[in-house]
Amino acid sequence: MGRYRLHVNGRQRVVDVPGDTPLLWALRDELGLTGTKYGCGVGACGACVSLVDGAAERPCVRTVEESERTRITTIEGLSPRGDHAVQRAWVELDVAQCGYCQPGQIMSAVALLAEHPDPDDAQIEEALRDNVCRCGTYPRIRAAVRRAAELARGER
Repeated sequence: MGRYRLHVNGRQRVVDVPGDTPLLWALRDELGLTGTKYGCGVGACGACVSLVDGAAERPCVRTVEESERTRITTIEGLSPRGDHAVQRAWVELDVAQCGYCQPGQIMSAVALLAEHPDPDDAQIEEALRDNVCRCGTYPRIRAAVRRAAELARGER
């Protein structure tokens, strides 16, 4: 067991787990941040995507030890009121069907828009290509990313 300090959603948190514990389990089981979903456990599906130092990362394949000196943002930390441009676009365009993959999709979109505020279709495809949606809402997801970019620019 180790004692690790994690900077999560703007707060310092301490977890007592082995250093090789996947960050996903520390977020979900130790910190109660269950918006970060378990999908595959090998970094292939994107259900667990969270931001690590602003980049879309997969906490299922990242250890607590290697995450100690980073800033982690989960879906719960994106916006306390759910009014981030990406969240608003997702609701406006009724993107979710079952919803399981959506936190990972949203966090990947947030990272994309931070780097490319007005992404083209190729950039959207590249940023979200490894986020699996078993319900097949990809067209709505792409439209929501474009809408989120408009909302972030203040367009109606």
